Amino acid sequence: MAKDDKTTEDAPAKGGKKKLIMIIAIALAALIGGGAGGYMIFAPKKATAEPPPTPGVVSVLDAITINLADGHYLKLKMTLQATTDAAEAPDGSKALDIAIELFSNRDQAGLLTSDGRDKAKKELVAKVVKAYTVEKKKEVMDVYFTTFVIQ
Repeated sequence: MAKDDKTTEDAPAKGGKKKLIMIIAIALAALIGGGAGGYMIFAPKKATAEPPPTPGVVSVLDAITINLADGHYLKLKMTLQATTDAAEAPDGSKALDIAIELFSNRDQAGLLTSDGRDKAKKELVAKVVKAYTVEKKKEVMDVYFTTFVIQ
């Protein structure tokens, strides 16, 4: 009878494995077959996007002249697009300092192409927005070039 006890013990284990395999197969079939339930469970969660800032006042800054490499100069005049989170029109001194730091001793050839100028502007905007962000509130949302002359 010891043999019968062993056989009875093995039977439920095999049946349990078969049930598990069938459940997994059905779940996979539902996923592959376009089951909405599977999509709902395994779909990536959408991150809640931060709402875009609302434009506020525009601060016009004085033109500056920046030394480029090889004795060339950049005359740059820009404006800051503030947000409604800004209590007052932003002081442009930080933005001008960032622009001087960014463009000083840059190669003229890199700034003469539209791609080079766009890349430099994106870098400038990122640094300026970061500099004017206080307690996670963006006070400046964009920078506009009103004069960009290389000599």
